[in-house]
Amino acid sequence: MSTDTQSRPEGRHWFYLLPQDTESARLLHAARLTEKAWSQGDRVCLVCNPGEQMQALDNLLWQYSPESFLPHRQLTGANDVCPERVGLLAGHPAPDDWETVIVLGDTLPADADRFRRLALIASSDPQILNRARSHFRQLRELGIEPRVHDARRGAQRA
Repeated sequence: MSTDTQSRPEGRHWFYLLPQDTESARLLHAARLTEKAWSQGDRVCLVCNPGEQMQALDNLLWQYSPESFLPHRQLTGANDVCPERVGLLAGHPAPDDWETVIVLGDTLPADADRFRRLALIASSDPQILNRARSHFRQLRELGIEPRVHDARRGAQRA
């Protein structure tokens, strides 16, 4: 991961903590964020685990909303050229290729501090929360203070 703060673009980094403990809630939130970034003209990379998670996300993006269309492509490697503005990648995306990166997978991208926008989505599942804590610490070590959106607080009061 890059530690040169002068080469780091001015970015925005978010953690979304969901009250649900399901993978489907995380994927749905990722689809919402993807649609928002895509509608703003961003190239969006969704970093996910290979296999089941990537396939579930692929299916969701094709069926996400009858009113919208999110053309996307599954990529096998970071060097794959993605003709679409949305790519699903099980690996480390190149900072120059994507404006928004949404992390659902187990590992933080190698150059997490070099993306203009980076979002990490965690559910209330204890294993997912522990991984999110680790990612949060890694970002802090890079000098990034991510903004936390904790939807669990409002859900607990309701």
